[in-house]
Amino acid sequence: MRPTARFGLGLALLSAVTFGTSGTFARSLIDAGWSAPAAIIARIGIASLVLAVPAAFALRGRWHVLRRNLGTVGVFGLLAVAGAQVAFFNAVRYLPIGVALLLEYLGIILVVGWMWVAHGQRPRRLTVAGSVAAMLGLAFVLDLTGGDRIDPVGVVWGLSAAIGLAVYFVLSARIDPELPSMAVASGGMAVGTGALVLLGAVGILPLHATFGDVQFAGSTMSWLVPILGLSLVAAVVAYISGIGAARILGARLSSFVGLTEVLFAVLIAWLVLDELPTPVQMLGGGLIVAGVVLVRIDELRPERAGIDQDIRTPALVDA
Repeated sequence: MRPTARFGLGLALLSAVTFGTSGTFARSLIDAGWSAPAAIIARIGIASLVLAVPAAFALRGRWHVLRRNLGTVGVFGLLAVAGAQVAFFNAVRYLPIGVALLLEYLGIILVVGWMWVAHGQRPRRLTVAGSVAAMLGLAFVLDLTGGDRIDPVGVVWGLSAAIGLAVYFVLSARIDPELPSMAVASGGMAVGTGALVLLGAVGILPLHATFGDVQFAGSTMSWLVPILGLSLVAAVVAYISGIGAARILGARLSSFVGLTEVLFAVLIAWLVLDELPTPVQMLGGGLIVAGVVLVRIDELRPERAGIDQDIRTPALVDA
């Protein structure tokens, strides 16, 4: 494997790990009385401010690059950042969390379908096999049970989250290579924060928070601890590494590696919340890894040379 490809895979796994911490951090806030939109605003709002100065330095005065990409950054912030998160949390209101996650991660399949329909990149046998293995593994990791009635409202929200996830991977791979990843992340999260605050101000989204101690990892601590975890670890590191990975690997492969977020989320919950993964979940993790490997093999086959150039930007991340 080329050093650049190894670096891209490393970024994708780092993104998956850090995204996987968000549920553990958010649970303590929501249990303490925070609404989901309020927690999301804190997460992406603080992260956008933290990244603002580094993003300005990364631009090196090339403000014209940012201006010509304002539309793309706006769509990224509205759909891939704010939209995906709000849709997922609304899906959880109507569905078991496992079902909601599975619906959201159908966005991975949407990426493959989009590349087929929009770019003529028909998936080959290995990619199809990887898709099937990864989605089957995802179902095992989520350890779904089939007793509950599926609420159609929740299904609509879950599929909306899937669209947001697909937009995240596709736009991350297609954004102007001259626009630094930090500027994309900071700008997108600023747009997402503004949109959520506006929706909350007009009463469409509930916004309420508490500022006392919370329960986290079996201990009582300040509410600032999960807030900083959500914003710095699960947003700053997660989005920067995810965008960088998509630029190097392309939308399809980075989206499949992103599936490991669910596995990491389960492992983190085990370590922090003492929720031990079941043997079925471990089997699912193996299937996810197998799916990623199959897609990676397909990407490296010689006859694919050049076919993904329209969805990839230069390998080095200018951040």
